[in-house]
Amino acid sequence: MFFGKWKLDFEHPTHWGIENNLHRQLDVSFREDESRKREGYAAQNFSMLNRIALNLIRHEQSKKRSVKGKRLDAGWNNNYLLKILMN
Repeated sequence: MFFGKWKLDFEHPTHWGIENNLHRQLDVSFREDESRKREGYAAQNFSMLNRIALNLIRHEQSKKRSVKGKRLDAGWNNNYLLKILMN
């Protein structure tokens, strides 16, 4: 769709849409926006760990649960946690 000189492209996901979905998922599943880590590199380090954990959980396909549900299962069941980590 064109609007004057600018092209408005609503049909294709853009980088910002993907980036916004990632931040939304991190906030919903890991409550990143409520984090109180402010000293040194703590916020950056935990953000990286959360992204790694999110990718590991997303790739685990044996259970059809939400990311939050899979996190709960991994917290309750060490075998399931190891399954996620070994994937």
